[in-house]
Amino acid sequence: MRRIVLTYGLISGAIGAGLMLAQVPFMDGSGRALITGYTGIVLAGLLVFFGIRSYRDNVGNGKISFGRGLAVGILIALISAACYVAAWEVVYFSSPGIADHIFDQQVEQLRATGAPQAKIDEAVREVESFKKLYANPFVNAAFTFVEPFPIGLLIALISAGILRRR
Repeated sequence: MRRIVLTYGLISGAIGAGLMLAQVPFMDGSGRALITGYTGIVLAGLLVFFGIRSYRDNVGNGKISFGRGLAVGILIALISAACYVAAWEVVYFSSPGIADHIFDQQVEQLRATGAPQAKIDEAVREVESFKKLYANPFVNAAFTFVEPFPIGLLIALISAGILRRR
């Protein structure tokens, strides 16, 4: 089980991290980066399905219970999410202006739409608060982990149900 989980988890993590890294330069607030990012996470999550199927066919001799399939899928999703988080941590803490770029877009969008100054001031306070939170690597990692893991968990649940055989 360890070899299959590591293989598929690392491949999934490489895909997710690679696609996330590819879209970082395009974080312009238009939403394209968000769509591209989550598309990459879903593509990486497909490796959960293939990992469970590989386990069923190669280790389980064509049989796998829902519980075992879910366990394999969750482990693959955990490894994949850890790779995604590691890649983001490197990008975030090695690029000095990325926090300003990401968070200040929200304020710029409000200014562009002509929002009242009170609303802009509130957004500035929130952005500064988030910048302080994100400066802590553990908080940053926790927020980042919440992006890919729920999708991997959902794919693991669906895949374990589809692939189970007695």
